[in-house]
Amino acid sequence: MSQGGNGVKKGLTRERILDAALGYVDGHGLAALSMRKLGAELGVEAMTIYHYFPNKEALLDGLVDRTLELAFTGPPPAEDDSWVPWLRRFTHGFRSVLLAHPGILPLAATRPLNSPDGLRVLDGWLGGLRAAGLPLGRAMDMLNVLATLTIGLTLAEVGRTPGHEGSEPDLDGRDLGAFPNLAEVLTTGVGLDFDHRFAEAVDILLAGYAGL
Repeated sequence: MSQGGNGVKKGLTRERILDAALGYVDGHGLAALSMRKLGAELGVEAMTIYHYFPNKEALLDGLVDRTLELAFTGPPPAEDDSWVPWLRRFTHGFRSVLLAHPGILPLAATRPLNSPDGLRVLDGWLGGLRAAGLPLGRAMDMLNVLATLTIGLTLAEVGRTPGHEGSEPDLDGRDLGAFPNLAEVLTTGVGLDFDHRFAEAVDILLAGYAGL
């Protein structure tokens, strides 16, 4: 693959760089990510990455944007459309991306949308939810609550993120005779179905908001 005269490698795109960054973070952890290491993954100099992202902060913003792009590409609800199935699809799509890229969880949990592209997407979602009959404040609250729920439950499901291995507790082999209910949970698996827990929590939240 050749390098263009302006320093841009032919075939290299913003999306390809961000997908490579997601893969790197999954393998090595967020703290290990640098422009130099990402360039090495892509077979280019770090300066080539700077053509697309002027600094690491912009790259991190781009990773948040890319996570949402991968989570849900459908249009926001149109006027008179039900917003409930749209928000359900969004939350399940968001969880799927976070499970596929657990290294991004710390970033998703702590870094709000900040780039013009990300803010444009969020503004479009809010406009669609308003057109579907939701007040602006409630639409914003719901997006925040559902995103926070998704991140929190997914982090609990993953148990650890790349770069933080060995920090999770281990109950295997522990004598739980003094904790009969917990012992039954671990023996039977009741209450440990992450898919069911997530789907039920989302449905309960959406039903509650729909009833307001």
